[in-house]
Amino acid sequence: MSSVLLIAGCDSSGGAGLTRDVRTLTQLRARALCAVTAVTAQSDHALTALQPMPAELVRAQIAAAFATREVDAIKIGMLATAANVEAVAEALPLRGAPPLVLDPVLLASSGGALLEAGGMAALRAALIPRATLITPNIPEAAALLGVEMARSEEQLLRQGEALLALGAQAVLLKGGHGSGAQCTDLLFSGGQGVLRFSAPRSATVRRGSGCALASAIAAGLAARLDLQAACAGAKHYMAEFFQHGS
Repeated sequence: MSSVLLIAGCDSSGGAGLTRDVRTLTQLRARALCAVTAVTAQSDHALTALQPMPAELVRAQIAAAFATREVDAIKIGMLATAANVEAVAEALPLRGAPPLVLDPVLLASSGGALLEAGGMAALRAALIPRATLITPNIPEAAALLGVEMARSEEQLLRQGEALLALGAQAVLLKGGHGSGAQCTDLLFSGGQGVLRFSAPRSATVRRGSGCALASAIAAGLAARLDLQAACAGAKHYMAEFFQHGS
């Protein structure tokens, strides 16, 4: 079995964060290593408390994970603070690093900020350039770029290219916040045009969908799939997730 290092927060409701990540990897037959960045108290309706982990503890957890077994891919979610962003960047190997999927978690779907104001600049400077893939949704893309949320296909394409210019190898701009019968994710990888991954839009809302998608892509990369195949497999997994909850 391949192994994925999950670096993210803990969601007390079990709907998102590390709980969702581990469940996704288990279903896709990958092993999970974990580094906890924050503990939250939240339900499906509200975020009521958040306690970030000390940066030195985050750094130590990552070092321990790499000392435990070979890491085949990394998935990063909620980081909470600029200090944690920088600690994660410093803890990752500079050479021979495994594929890295960065889900830029900024807001809880139940409400509340999951990354402090100074963390955004740190994310752009320290981690996005290290990422194999970043997976923002439409509001997160706008926030990362400091622009208005895209309302058209043309705006989405412009923002995807602008995100790619921040330094990641590829960008998957998720279409869950869009409209229309099809939910289409756009993959920007430079020089290969824009690839589209579509599925019927679900009327069901499930928390943790962004966590599940990024973890599923990381599982595919850990299994040595190329990026296009990993994204396609994750999109299929998400269709099952929305239909059956798994």
